[in-house]
Amino acid sequence: MPTDKNRATAAAILPLVGGPDNVTSIAHCMTRLRIALRDRSLVDDEALKALPAVMGVVEDDTYQIVLGPGTVARVTPEFEALVEEGRSAAAAAHPHTHAHAHPVTAEELQAQGAALKEARKARNATPFKLFLRRIANIFVPLIPALIGCGVIAGLNGVLTNLGWLPGLVPALTAMASGFMSLIAVFVGHNTAKEFGGTAVLGGAVAAIIVFPGVAKITAFGLELKPGQGGVLGALAAALLAVHVEKWCRRWVPEALDVLVTPTLTVLVSGLVTLFGLMFIAGEASSAIGTFANRLLATGGAFAGLILGGLFLPLVMLGLHQALIPIHTTLIEQSGYTVLLPILAMAGAGQVGAAIAVYYKLPRNGSLRATIKSALPAGFLGVGEPLIYGVSLPLGRPFVTACVGGAAGGAFVGLCNQLGVAFGSTAIGPSGWALFPLLDGKSGMGVTIAIYAGGLTVGYLVGFAATYFFGFTRLLCTSLNQGDEEADMTAEEPGAPTDQAGPRATDSAALTR
Repeated sequence: MPTDKNRATAAAILPLVGGPDNVTSIAHCMTRLRIALRDRSLVDDEALKALPAVMGVVEDDTYQIVLGPGTVARVTPEFEALVEEGRSAAAAAHPHTHAHAHPVTAEELQAQGAALKEARKARNATPFKLFLRRIANIFVPLIPALIGCGVIAGLNGVLTNLGWLPGLVPALTAMASGFMSLIAVFVGHNTAKEFGGTAVLGGAVAAIIVFPGVAKITAFGLELKPGQGGVLGALAAALLAVHVEKWCRRWVPEALDVLVTPTLTVLVSGLVTLFGLMFIAGEASSAIGTFANRLLATGGAFAGLILGGLFLPLVMLGLHQALIPIHTTLIEQSGYTVLLPILAMAGAGQVGAAIAVYYKLPRNGSLRATIKSALPAGFLGVGEPLIYGVSLPLGRPFVTACVGGAAGGAFVGLCNQLGVAFGSTAIGPSGWALFPLLDGKSGMGVTIAIYAGGLTVGYLVGFAATYFFGFTRLLCTSLNQGDEEADMTAEEPGAPTDQAGPRATDSAALTR
């Protein structure tokens, strides 16, 4: 039955995005089905939003359908299978014409939709945002390993503090630390791949940074240290390797390319890395760590207020991607990032705001059903269903959610300022899912209590700000209409809901 349900969801989505021939690529992240389209105009946005399984749609570099955690991982394979089946059926039905007609049709569709597509993307396709997106593409594939190793590190710390299973501690230490000791290699590999070079050459150059033998190298009277420069040095070294490799591909004769190009790439990039980049990146990494710790130690409450309050808008603008290398650098230096628990408070404010909307609109059964389905993911730190399905379309609740995040961030920042510094051993999770990844210098009990306190503050302030200030009278009246019988039906388990209803009403109310 679950498979049939997921296949039914995929089958309902496919015709609404233009059918198999309109889909050029398929992928998914934690909550979204991401589709690249030939012709954006063939998509029926309103019908998609009305599907019970769809929590919202987002248009960025790909067309993104928010399905929620767990669901998206099950629907995506079914969607891929349906797309392949549709293409195979079309090819079988038109064996002589399909192969030739399809490219022409695609070009025609692209020409028809090009102007509209470019106009829509122009706002987000700035060079800076595109660069940040590419940087994120380097680090995002590393998140599963960071999470897994971070949880193991936390378990190892608990066993060490309790004195349990001492024979297992060294093994867990190796598991938790092995990846982090070589993370520069993975960053170099992904950087070269993302920027069009040979991935293994990027990894080879980045491996120089973590090689223990660099301790024997002296340049300009200074001794190198293994790991100096960390992930920032690896990123810079791999970028340089990509440029050297591309230069070699243009100028080295084809007969010598297989021998000369890899050699020159590693040699030139390696020398520059050893006698320049490692020093520069090392200073930059140290400055990031010093600044983050000093910021929270001297102005933690204010810094937490700003960071917690602005994180949701940063996510909306795509600028949060700039923080990924900073998080990774802090984890590499001290074992955890002090910034993530503060930024996670934005999700707490979002949850509080959504609960307030639920109680503020008792007669809007459809919107309440959406909130109930999205809240479990929200408590676990996945806020996109609530953002795109609830607060952002309503307007003011998005702002009041940011107020809740600011309050929670100020609480956690104040505790840092008072000397209780802690952070997350990995990036990616937030909300309740962050508890297993917490680490600090004041003991797990205090660390967990402060983080839980911050979440509570975020929930309460987000709820209060939204309940009392999140709606104009006109908006509240417009959204809170319906008959009692319909609302009771919408609240019954398993009853069908019309998710298009509140969204259409929301848009009308907001434009008045």
